[in-house]
Amino acid sequence: MAASHKARSLIVPGLAALVALAILIGLGTWQLQRKAWKEDLIAQIGARAYGEPGAIVPEADWASWRADQDEFRKVRLTGSFLHPFEAPVYGLAPGERQGAPIQGYYLITPLKLANGSIVMVNRGFVPTDLRDPARRPESQPQGEVTVTGLVRAPEARNPFTPSDDPARNQWFARDPQAIAVAHNLERVAPFLIDADASPNPGGWPRGGQTPLTLPNNHLQYAVTWFGIALTLIGVFTAFARGRLKEPGSAELK
Repeated sequence: MAASHKARSLIVPGLAALVALAILIGLGTWQLQRKAWKEDLIAQIGARAYGEPGAIVPEADWASWRADQDEFRKVRLTGSFLHPFEAPVYGLAPGERQGAPIQGYYLITPLKLANGSIVMVNRGFVPTDLRDPARRPESQPQGEVTVTGLVRAPEARNPFTPSDDPARNQWFARDPQAIAVAHNLERVAPFLIDADASPNPGGWPRGGQTPLTLPNNHLQYAVTWFGIALTLIGVFTAFARGRLKEPGSAELK
């Protein structure tokens, strides 16, 4: 009877340990999946982001455009910026200022091509105090321009991404289709171009903001989660053995 009681006393902690173990193994497995994804992304950048720029995917193929086949490819295109439709997207620039992240905006501007189609261009970053174009009048070149940069997929939103406010021209994701809808623009590419670091008139915006060197610590994280899982197994095993070896109440009397 005492042994049966001891075994039953392990049911609740055993179930709790199994739940914790499943979570830990799940986290470790997820990190291995992230590792494979990151390695594929690094390979894409290495194969596409360097060398001579090519042309963008033709408009006829935009409906079937896929990020995994085209993103990070270096391209060059010519057109005219539609500056009245400039969309400042809130974000943080790489680096710090006085120990804090640099807050500001990425300027997404429609570029109208010779055939009438439109490609959204992330021209680069401006600090918060330069959000208003009136404070950087040289930053909006007129006439035909040539842009060199990298093809990028629309920025993914997550549950923490604030809602855009098109009426106030406030944006929180680099989403070319959402910006196009707000301004009634048609024939807009499903991707955007991150302009390179070529200087803009007046020094702003500053392009070349695409990170091309990505950290890959996912194996380390996976090993950590699996290590904690093994530790949990060891701790629970020791706990269970100790519980089963304890003298029962009947034996003490």
